[in-house]
Amino acid sequence: MAVHIIFAIALAHGLHDLIQSCLPAIYPMLKLNFDLSFTQIGIISLVYQMTASILQPWVGLYTDKHPKPYLLPLGMCVTLLGIVLLAFAWTFQILLISAALIGLGSSAFHPEASRVARTASGGRFGTAQSAFQVGGNSGSAVGPLLAAAIIVPNGQASVAWLMIFAIFAIYLLYRISRWTIQYGVQAASAVKAKQSTPLKGSKLVQGIVIICALMFAKFTYIASIGNYYTFYLIEKFQVSIQQAQLYLFAFLAAVAIGTFAGGPIGDKIGRKAVIWISFISMTPFALLMPHVNLMWTCIFAILAGLIMSSAFSAMVVYAQEAMPGRVGMVSGLMFGLMFGISGIAAAALGYVADHQGIRWVFHFSSYLPLLGLLTFFLPRTN
Repeated sequence: MAVHIIFAIALAHGLHDLIQSCLPAIYPMLKLNFDLSFTQIGIISLVYQMTASILQPWVGLYTDKHPKPYLLPLGMCVTLLGIVLLAFAWTFQILLISAALIGLGSSAFHPEASRVARTASGGRFGTAQSAFQVGGNSGSAVGPLLAAAIIVPNGQASVAWLMIFAIFAIYLLYRISRWTIQYGVQAASAVKAKQSTPLKGSKLVQGIVIICALMFAKFTYIASIGNYYTFYLIEKFQVSIQQAQLYLFAFLAAVAIGTFAGGPIGDKIGRKAVIWISFISMTPFALLMPHVNLMWTCIFAILAGLIMSSAFSAMVVYAQEAMPGRVGMVSGLMFGLMFGISGIAAAALGYVADHQGIRWVFHFSSYLPLLGLLTFFLPRTN
């Protein structure tokens, strides 16, 4: 395993997702500044998530055949432009354009970055993917904390401070691209010898369909918390915006910690076992969360995030093992599904929150982990 490259791509993922997570973290501020409805908040998420999802499989498919290592720093340059527009947006339409640019940067980043993690893994695919994911989730956790400490007290223009993180990420990704050019072919050849037997025919279709259904359950549930948890806590328990951001940070930090556990365990006991344990174990906490007080709401949210997050790296590696010759396309598909499902769910849940109330949304979302029972039908890949 090329540990220094795994660390570098995980750090770059952290910087990338720190920037991305600041967008939903400042939704309450944007809602006040622009007098937005929950539906409009959902539309911002939809624009960001859809631009971050639709292109990813196509980017991965293209780069499987035509490698473009410098796509990583170029994608971050697009994100940098989105940050500038977000900091100085003066209309709802400009907010949507900035969200679209940030999403486009993500489309370029994830398929190639996931490929780098697998190439540098030395055959320890789950561990490398988990390290890559925990970098991103750590950034996602820090983003709301940074927003609460700097952006919310100082106003929308202070979003421009995120440019520092984007510029550092551009430099880091440039160095990673240089390594890929020099050593990527040799590392990929070593990894290829350790790949598992791919799925074929109906087994492949069955496996991918079930993985997509599990992705729907996981990321619709995550979208309900990631986008509306602060509003839920403010409405039900009358906490301040800053307090709500701290509770969101606790949830996202738990997601980051849980993510790392899934990969190494999956390398030992198999991807299917990790996915099964993850969904079934977190279901009781999800079902209980809408019915308890503030303290237990936060505890159950942390436990749910901690347990459920272990499934994602296992699902990504499962899909890569099912189609080992299409790493870029599969990575793009998995991350594209993540963003697409999250975006559609955010918009739909925002619409429902406007008409049924934010508490109804959390009651509905609590049943989603039950779809984890579909894991029983996943074909084995290792």
